[in-house]
Amino acid sequence: MGQQQLLLIILGVIIVGIAIAVGLSLFAANSVQANKDAIINDINNLAANAYQFRIRPVSMAGGGGDYSGGLGYKIPFKMSSNDNATYTCAVTAGSGTTGSVQFTGKSVTASQTSNVIGSVDAGGRVTFSSFTGDFAQ
Repeated sequence: MGQQQLLLIILGVIIVGIAIAVGLSLFAANSVQANKDAIINDINNLAANAYQFRIRPVSMAGGGGDYSGGLGYKIPFKMSSNDNATYTCAVTAGSGTTGSVQFTGKSVTASQTSNVIGSVDAGGRVTFSSFTGDFAQ
């Protein structure tokens, strides 16, 4: 083989190596974003569940108009963790229109410091206040 052919082969190998490295980094970034989106979706589902608890009468195992009413809102066992994250909640006591529930989703697949924090207010609206770790970007 001539010297020119060897240089073309080396150049081709370098270009393929760079393409593989770029592809892997794009895949990793997409994976983190997909995990963040899945946690946001799960927190939205938890918020809907909490709001249903709030508006349900105490006689039907609900909150009677407050998240801390009845026995107080707790995340159902089957919703407390999944392949995306583990979830915890903190109920802020209030009367009628002032109570809220704050949900924290701690990622299972991203770094251990990757959390999403969202709160549901008395009207059932969800506000995401904090993205930490890999999600902070």
